Amino acid sequence: MEVKVLVVEDAQDMNRLIVKTLKKAGYSVDGCFDGEEALAYLLGAEYDAILLDIMMPKLDGYGLLKQLREKGIETPVMFLTARDAVADRVKGLDYGADDYLVKPFDFDELLARIRAMTRKRAGSRSNQFCIADLTIDVKQMTASRNGVQISLLPKEFSILEYMIRNQGVVLSREQLENQIWNYEYSGSSNNIDVYISRLRKKIDNGHRVKLLHTIRGIGWVLREEEMGETQ
Repeated sequence: MEVKVLVVEDAQDMNRLIVKTLKKAGYSVDGCFDGEEALAYLLGAEYDAILLDIMMPKLDGYGLLKQLREKGIETPVMFLTARDAVADRVKGLDYGADDYLVKPFDFDELLARIRAMTRKRAGSRSNQFCIADLTIDVKQMTASRNGVQISLLPKEFSILEYMIRNQGVVLSREQLENQIWNYEYSGSSNNIDVYISRLRKKIDNGHRVKLLHTIRGIGWVLREEEMGETQ
């Protein structure tokens, strides 16, 4: 069955690039450049997914999403934005977003997120993600393992959320830095190592099945293994 996607992005070059990439991947795609135009599209046709910028003329992404949910339109929405603050992400989730990808992003990851988002539409909408006995709720910003709550700092939670959304995928240092701090970040290159080390202790210590693994020379991966790779 053909999957129909609406791309709402006011930067015309980016809009066209995303549309071209999705069409090449086999999707049926429409593109528009502001929130009011997008609302007209969405009231006139059904889509399986919406890729939505936040900062747009006439009607921004938050306002558009709020109107859609108030009208009972439950089409899955992924925000594509350079705004990576935790408050921005929480606001989007509160309005009913399903996912959040920070620019610049990898198109292979974008396609994987769309596949996951459209698969999820067949079931109930949920802000919870699980791997083994680890569960996170991205709306409540809580994490637990085997029912025991885990206390995480905001950046630790952001890294864990990104990894659990991409569980099984080896993520490089650059991908994590771009996702958590965005491409303008110029801090210490070992900050990710510090956060990963603390995160591993919080989610894996005392558990036989290890979830956060280091892939030497490449990056890190969240997957279920009784014996971790190089830690």
